Amino acid sequence: MNNFPDPSDLDLVLVAYTPEPRDLEIARVLGWYRIPLKSAPKVISVDFLAFYQGGAFPAGQRNQIRFIAPMLGHELTTRAALLRDQPEHPRAAEEYFKLSLGALQELPQPIPAGAWKRVTFFYTTIARLRAAHSLGDLPVHDEERQVLWQALRERALRTNEYQASQLPEAALDPALLQLLGNFLS
Repeated sequence: MNNFPDPSDLDLVLVAYTPEPRDLEIARVLGWYRIPLKSAPKVISVDFLAFYQGGAFPAGQRNQIRFIAPMLGHELTTRAALLRDQPEHPRAAEEYFKLSLGALQELPQPIPAGAWKRVTFFYTTIARLRAAHSLGDLPVHDEERQVLWQALRERALRTNEYQASQLPEAALDPALLQLLGNFLS
């Protein structure tokens, strides 16, 4: 991540399953990644996308995160509009999020799956990504979890992705709220 413009430790990261090398190549060359609306995580307005490379990647590249990209925006479209070479695909008419990305950057060291093999989507932070030795180091389980969820909630509300009633409240103590306020400003 040496080429990134100094991301903050609290920057939000969505770890996303990348099933095939073609999907990573689309992200690298065309600058976008797709997520089916019906299986998308609740909040997609994050700072970075981390690509978990699945079992279809060549040996030595599968079951790990090797690349991350800054998120530039997103829109809702159809699979057919995204993958024009597959007009007869069974899901061609289904809605997908098209996530616009900045340049992919290779991590200094890949983050191997370890015991984890099946990943779809989960959230983490740049700080955890920087310190991780395996995928198991990325999920936020401690007191940071409330801060992370509140940051995701605030981001979703600020970008009008969801109404407040669609997102659960997180009970935060005043110290955590102060930390969150510093992060969001």
